[in-house]
Amino acid sequence: MRLGYGAREPPAELFHGTVERFLPAILEQGLHPGNRHAVHLSADVATARRVGRRRGQPVVLRVDAAALAAAGATFTRSDNGVWLVDAVPPGYLRVVDEG
Repeated sequence: MRLGYGAREPPAELFHGTVERFLPAILEQGLHPGNRHAVHLSADVATARRVGRRRGQPVVLRVDAAALAAAGATFTRSDNGVWLVDAVPPGYLRVVDEG
């Protein structure tokens, strides 16, 4: 994968912090990198909640990373512990924490 990080097997689940206003589109279309190089995922709920809180009322999504990797997605992990993947289809997402 790009950015110079080698592919790694992810933990069974990862988390993504977002805000309420983006939730309907995410649940319909999945997670996409937007203007970033990859979708950013956290290893724990607390970190994902902090990320979401930066832009409003936080929502935390659980990513079934094991199933996504088994389906062929490539995960990498940055030096600061952020997990990266090209995209997350909606079927691999579940809301675990709102607010």
